[in-house]
Amino acid sequence: MRGFLASSVGVTCAAALALPLALSAPAQAGLPAVTSEPAVPGSTQSLPLVPLAGDRSLGSAAPEQGLVRRDVRPFSLVGVVWDNPDSELRGRVQVRTRGATTGQWSGWQDVETHNHEHGADPDSAEGGSGRLRGSTAPLWVGDSDGVEVRVQAEMDERAPVVSDSPLPRGLRLELVAPGADARSAGAQPDVPRAGAQQSLPRADAQMRAPRAGALSSVYAAVNADNTALEPTSAADIPELSPDDIPELSPDEIPELSQQETEREFFAERPDEQRVKPYIGPRPRIVTRKGWGANEDLRERGFVYTKKVKVAFVHHTASGNNYTCAQAPSVIRSIYRYHVVSSGWRDIGYNFLVDKCGNIYEGRAGGVAKAVMGAHTLGFNTDSMGIAVLGSFGKTKPSGSAVTAIAKLTAWKLGLFGANPNGKTYLKSGGGNLYKKGKNVRLNVISGHRDGFSTECPGWQLYSKLGSARKTAAKYQGR
Repeated sequence: MRGFLASSVGVTCAAALALPLALSAPAQAGLPAVTSEPAVPGSTQSLPLVPLAGDRSLGSAAPEQGLVRRDVRPFSLVGVVWDNPDSELRGRVQVRTRGATTGQWSGWQDVETHNHEHGADPDSAEGGSGRLRGSTAPLWVGDSDGVEVRVQAEMDERAPVVSDSPLPRGLRLELVAPGADARSAGAQPDVPRAGAQQSLPRADAQMRAPRAGALSSVYAAVNADNTALEPTSAADIPELSPDDIPELSPDEIPELSQQETEREFFAERPDEQRVKPYIGPRPRIVTRKGWGANEDLRERGFVYTKKVKVAFVHHTASGNNYTCAQAPSVIRSIYRYHVVSSGWRDIGYNFLVDKCGNIYEGRAGGVAKAVMGAHTLGFNTDSMGIAVLGSFGKTKPSGSAVTAIAKLTAWKLGLFGANPNGKTYLKSGGGNLYKKGKNVRLNVISGHRDGFSTECPGWQLYSKLGSARKTAAKYQGR
């Protein structure tokens, strides 16, 4: 069947995490061994941290740990992980890196510690997998081949720690190389800005006007071995002939007009009463194949919830020093960090947005489906997570990124009958803001901090959500 994308109809199933076995590389004199994965698109170097300065005699109880300057294999993103995901890193994490092309060392950069606020819900299969690790936010540093890191505990002078470690045990520095885009052997063109004229492989009319009944094929889920999954029941996908399925680029799901989106909506739901739905036009979405996801990393199956009632907006806290042409590389790095370093089943967010307003498919299982993510601890059920690439505590998000949030939520929430400018209830799965089982009234478009006590998505982005709600509602025709 033609036109399958790495997106959305599928079955919930359990599968083993398909991760390559770790290999050991020769250790430098006096330094711990570096472990990494075999040669696959992208790679991860994991370096155990050691006590610094006069703390060496304390071993793992040292309040300051890190690595002195050292040469490493090329990487572009850094983060720190530790053994127990329930342990908090209370302190400061800083890194400095050496540019691979310039040979110059950067100044010290802070890495957001990002404790407990992201990840799978404790009672979920993913949360109880035993593979999860504690982790900081990832930081994008660009092409680098040298690194230095220091982690300093937040000490309480009134109650100094003597017998136990003030830092989580098993601290390791993760150095992630995104790998080249397999489709272009590293020669990746810039991704067009949202709304820009696009060069599509087939006639625009054919791309933009799917025939009745084609929606299921557009969003059909594929497994890691690129085989299509069967629907949960025959009713999920109507009978289609090959001529009913449009030829679509595997790299992107093209935008549709309002009328085309409504036609597509009713083609998927022929039994519903023909009342004009409040649904925004479908925006252009770069698929997982489009940003170069290595599908062998993630778990093979998909997990769904009943509906999407709330969209939680995040920032990746990975810094703003990237170009839109680099956005796919940033996403590949975050994906690898979430799965390989943090032990998640897939990238945590359902969608990602770059500073140019491009929208990217996140967690596999379907852009049009209620895929369960790992983005807002305690509120991953019946919600979706949208992460804007960057850090927005002090930096304002671009207007293009905010508009992309509005377009995406107008469409996706509209598929489930949700008003982006309204409020609804979600039941807490437990967190530091709401106890487990509490019904919490939330904005349909909420910031991460609305469900968990955190700085995410940064004040500058959070302050734009009111505008995004109103704009999304207008896109829906409300």
